[in-house]
Amino acid sequence: MNEVGLGKALQLARLSKGLTQQQLCQRANLSYSTLAKIERGAIKAPSIFTIQKIANTLGLELSEILENVAGSKSMAGKKTSKSGIKFVYLDINGCLVRFYHRAFTKIAHQFSISSEDVETVFWHYNDDVCRGKISLDEFNEKLSGDLKIEKINFQDYYMSSVEAMPGMYGLVNQIAANYRIGLISDIMPGFIDELMSRELIPKIIYDSIIDSSVVMSLKPELQIFQQAEQKSDAESGEILLIDDSRSNLAAADKMGWHVIWFNDTDPEDSIQRIKTALEIN
Repeated sequence: MNEVGLGKALQLARLSKGLTQQQLCQRANLSYSTLAKIERGAIKAPSIFTIQKIANTLGLELSEILENVAGSKSMAGKKTSKSGIKFVYLDINGCLVRFYHRAFTKIAHQFSISSEDVETVFWHYNDDVCRGKISLDEFNEKLSGDLKIEKINFQDYYMSSVEAMPGMYGLVNQIAANYRIGLISDIMPGFIDELMSRELIPKIIYDSIIDSSVVMSLKPELQIFQQAEQKSDAESGEILLIDDSRSNLAAADKMGWHVIWFNDTDPEDSIQRIKTALEIN
């Protein structure tokens, strides 16, 4: 079975129905981790009964989903840049969206506490939730407990604070039309899915999504880059990372990847540098 193609076909079917992974899991009575792994193609020969359950929940025939497996993206028709780039990975915070730090100010204002205190507690637990060591509910409990405020949902504050990076929506679609493309992000569980459903990041079928909370590793650790390279089905010298963190870029460079620093204070210049490197207009 083509697990990667099946995962992409299921993701496309779910997105076409306007459902997040969490919504589909609730309706199909599946665990979030199971669905996330199936969509990533990480489960070898997933149960046909599980796939049938997903199809039924989406109101589709199993044959409709299986027919789309063969039509999933491949290397066919994709470019190779003069420098050898075939696959492009993009970071999310600071590249595709910005201003998530506004969430700290919103929480501070609502509960009459200092934003510095909010940020201090946030960073104390951020790695654990982004690494998948604790759930988002557990993170929210720790955040509200340490701040001595009523329980909050950080995801709501984050989603109401971030903005799509100017110009990146169109650029991502341009990249996807010419190269294989993926996301690699240190991010909390379910955030990528909701960002797509809100169209804060392009709602396309990515060839690879490396979600830190799923792979249980954070940039700039070696493990997350190794998993990303394996999932890309490309050689190290064929991968480009676009990221706003110098330490992440340094780690990718050590892997032999191409790298471009994204400056969120001047996205227009960053976009032009990316277009030049990828030879797209």
